[in-house]
Amino acid sequence: MTSFSNADYAKRSYGEIPVGYGARPGIVVVDFQKAFTEDRFPLGGAPLIMRGLENTARLLEVARRNNIPVASCYTAYKDEGDMPHWKISAVREQFRHEHPGSELDPAIYDPDYDVKVCKTGPSIFFQTPVVPFFIRQRVDTVIVTGCTTSGCIRASSIDSFQYGFRTIVPEDCVGDHEEQPHLDNLRDISRRYVDQTTSDEVIDYFDRVGRRNA
Repeated sequence: MTSFSNADYAKRSYGEIPVGYGARPGIVVVDFQKAFTEDRFPLGGAPLIMRGLENTARLLEVARRNNIPVASCYTAYKDEGDMPHWKISAVREQFRHEHPGSELDPAIYDPDYDVKVCKTGPSIFFQTPVVPFFIRQRVDTVIVTGCTTSGCIRASSIDSFQYGFRTIVPEDCVGDHEEQPHLDNLRDISRRYVDQTTSDEVIDYFDRVGRRNA
């Protein structure tokens, strides 16, 4: 099998055209639930995920100040009968309605501002009301934050792209359990579907939007 290097992808025009920012951003916050952010749970407390949580909280403070729509999700099921065929035992056993691991982390969730949805697949957009919500809010640019990069962030980013949104992923607002899958998946989606950036750059963008709409 032929392997492709970064130079090979560049030669074949991958990543040549930036997505860019539009006029009206919205944020999705994917699965920053306690199952991922508290180390008392099997999937909780990974350093990259906690870094993403901290930077996303900072981003959201600026977003709310500038009246930018926020949709935050968690993953949960009634029992194994209504969940997909997950290969992760911690998901099968603990990602349940009413389980404490399904609660959104208070560092990122404002119940008086955010739209909260429960998702059942990897993508925040799969069979949820997030797309109609963003359409009503005239969103054209989606900022993707949350965890995990190689799973639900990748899936949500691809769905955002497929729904026609400009899609931006601030690297320091997403996280995974290991660094290599985090970097590999960001590199891959950045070649095709999204712009990879930083929380500081997105904060500047939010402030520009806020000044324009003031």
